[in-house]
Amino acid sequence: MTTTSATPPLPLRDSTEIQGDVIAGFRKDFVCLLFLQFVDRTRAQAWLADLTPKIATTRQVAAFNRRFSSARRTSGGDDPETLKATWLGVSFTHPGIQLLSGDPAPVPRAPEGTTLEAFAAGAWERAVDLGDVDDSAREHWLFGHNGGRTIHAVLTVASDAPEDLQVAIEAQREAATRAAAVIVFQQNAATLTGERRGKEHFGFKDGVSEPGVAGYDEEDPRRKGYAKAHPGTRLVPPGEFVVGHPRVEVEGDRRRYPAADMPSWMTDGSFQVIRRLAQDVPGWWAQVADQLATLKQVKGAVPANAGVEWLAARMVGRWRSGAPVHTCPTHDPVNDPSATNDNDLSFADDPDGLRTPLFSHLRQSAPRDGLVDGGPVPERFMDARRIMRRGAPYGQPFDPTSGTAGGPDAARGLLFVCYQADLVEQFEFIQKHWINTDDFPPGRKAKPGPDGMIAGRLPDENAGVLHYESAAPDGTGRTTTPLEVRRFVRTEGAVYAFAPSISALKALAQGRLPGGTPTAARVDALLAVPDVQRVGGASHFWMFQRDRLRTVVLPDGQDTTDLVLRPTQDFAGWPALEGVSSVDTIVPIPDLQRVGGRSRYWLFHTVSGTQVYRIVSVADGAAHTTKVEVADRGLDLWRSLAGVSRVDAVLPVPDMQRVGGVSWYWVFHTVAAGGRERQVYRLVSIADGDRHTDTRLRDDAGLDLWPSLTGIDRVDAFLPVPTMQRAAGKSHFWAFHPGGVRTVSIADGEQHTDTRVHDDRPLRDWVNLG
Repeated sequence: MTTTSATPPLPLRDSTEIQGDVIAGFRKDFVCLLFLQFVDRTRAQAWLADLTPKIATTRQVAAFNRRFSSARRTSGGDDPETLKATWLGVSFTHPGIQLLSGDPAPVPRAPEGTTLEAFAAGAWERAVDLGDVDDSAREHWLFGHNGGRTIHAVLTVASDAPEDLQVAIEAQREAATRAAAVIVFQQNAATLTGERRGKEHFGFKDGVSEPGVAGYDEEDPRRKGYAKAHPGTRLVPPGEFVVGHPRVEVEGDRRRYPAADMPSWMTDGSFQVIRRLAQDVPGWWAQVADQLATLKQVKGAVPANAGVEWLAARMVGRWRSGAPVHTCPTHDPVNDPSATNDNDLSFADDPDGLRTPLFSHLRQSAPRDGLVDGGPVPERFMDARRIMRRGAPYGQPFDPTSGTAGGPDAARGLLFVCYQADLVEQFEFIQKHWINTDDFPPGRKAKPGPDGMIAGRLPDENAGVLHYESAAPDGTGRTTTPLEVRRFVRTEGAVYAFAPSISALKALAQGRLPGGTPTAARVDALLAVPDVQRVGGASHFWMFQRDRLRTVVLPDGQDTTDLVLRPTQDFAGWPALEGVSSVDTIVPIPDLQRVGGRSRYWLFHTVSGTQVYRIVSVADGAAHTTKVEVADRGLDLWRSLAGVSRVDAVLPVPDMQRVGGVSWYWVFHTVAAGGRERQVYRLVSIADGDRHTDTRLRDDAGLDLWPSLTGIDRVDAFLPVPTMQRAAGKSHFWAFHPGGVRTVSIADGEQHTDTRVHDDRPLRDWVNLG
């Protein structure tokens, strides 16, 4: 009997949780990214519920790619015309996750220097540190800039055929319209044709150095730890690309964020970086020609017959065909597949960059065993820096004979897309510590300079200087020649997003995060029904949740909950709420309550990511007719709210209401600090009278100054306990927050001592929140 060794299992190929583009890769010739902003949470959730079954999984894409590769081998290398597919993928920015889940802190812990901090901050906040300044400055971006529309979701559409792509795009644009979504930007990209196929616009083969993934790619039986049929391609643990899976253990690398500290809802998801990189093709090649002329003035720096292609290959580290100059130093072996796909490289014998310059794109983006701090880069350290690239060129190739479309000023470049499990230690590390620094490898007398192909501008005067090393003419020592280069790759947009698992998508479509409470249980604001307070032993309140409201009846009692369920209604029943998608908070105007049979309020809500306020009124009587008294205005009209971008909740100071014609309030609002959001509060006053002059009495302070709120990061709303207002010198309130509801008391007096009366209870304990 003959025995054979079993093939190691490849469980990731059967994953129905990981989106298909992350590990398997869509690998389509035609791609479109739709950047979406939602203005209505309920419609956004309905959109996602309809989209989720259409999202491609790793199992689907892996199976198709295997069939496609097999058919290509059978046809001698040609793409099979009858085997086609169109794939969809989706990712969300931090604001997008907040909107869909209703959770203001979907990543509640964002330690400094971690990927959660980077994700919560977004690409805009990280731009300057990544070299996006001058003509790449974020203020000039086409998408992702702070002055434009907030991006909530990025939809990837990829297809083998342009006509199929267009059909899918039109279907998704219609779906976005039905969801009242705004298409902030549409970015198309496509594989170049003819001799340019598989290359980017500068003319060089792209994607040669993609990593393999353990558990997905087959291992080479002759070389453990490397991918089969891809010499030099190491198998990287899947946790470097997908959250919640095994990661590389790097000794002494303390900055790595423990996977156990990632929110559980991120399991099987991946962080996505998207960058639109414009390429000035004629400018870059003209610069290479200029620098070659400089080198030829230095005796022995370059071969006498070296042409522009020769130096360009050294700027990149590979020839146009993909063959590395390290193993093919004299010419481009275009007809040798083993050379053009060679990824089995070592720079250990070229520490000074005499064959492959230290500033070359190849060595700056993947230094392999080049020098770092005087020693070789450990393989594990390199594995922990790998990213999964999924980009494609956009625009027409440069062709000076073809008119406008192929002219020097036409829009063209690279749509850069990559996936990783750690934004900081993968994409940002490569960008900041290798590509966009002039001191890598470090410690050299003549700094190598930044990546000669794609680096941004550095802050010092030598930012554009590359130091080209060549052997001295006498055979001893080296000659160092400075080359002055300019940037010909420009960032025109950037987004940080997260591609959740299929289960997480289903949960978000229900308005929650996996394992979390549906957002129907979240309270946005509460408002006392003005003429039905303590009437017949009960008080009535309106409860606002997303785009709906309901009446809550609270029987008198020291600390009760609602006992009577009233039907919900949408905002259409309130003319005062026309154009409002959700109420952030609502504040009674102190001297205009039940005046002439009407009560007036300041209502705060958010429009296109910016909070505004309006004045509304509610009439006494069974119908409680509402109307808008003053249309939406900006928060800048409130002097007391200077520096506030979003008011979350307002709590009246119980014993300081209409005292001497002035009322005091604690205003709880959200601020961004260190790349993360946190809630703070300030004390303000509002005077009676037509102008309602407002004044800030105390500056912002943290919630840690409230003993009654210990353990709470954010308060959504306060509701007074009806029978416990200024009773025996204390007032009781229910404090609603993402973790539940607790009862707190506030004492009269200058100190306003606060105390927790009852611990948190689940929101479902309230009939109206179950």
